[in-house]
Amino acid sequence: MTPTPIVTSKTPSAETAVEPTADFERSLAELEAIVDKLEQGDLSLDDSLRHFERGVQLTRSCQSALKQAEQKVEILLRRSGAEGEFAAAPFDTDTDDER
Repeated sequence: MTPTPIVTSKTPSAETAVEPTADFERSLAELEAIVDKLEQGDLSLDDSLRHFERGVQLTRSCQSALKQAEQKVEILLRRSGAEGEFAAAPFDTDTDDER
């Protein structure tokens, strides 16, 4: 008898749909821990550089996740705007408090 091949579903599960947010939260928490370690100043130069490099990777990952979230919000606002409820507006990172 020939064994039946295992078929996997390509549709995302509810768990995968939540994953980007969880990844962002984990990355941000790890980045905060790295910043704390670097600020303490107890690491060797090699360890500091390794942590700094990881921090840069995490920063880029978080920035990318935030950009994707911003684009998704804008798309959702555009779709809602077509129904007359909302209008699309680009995300404004500048506030009056910062000027």
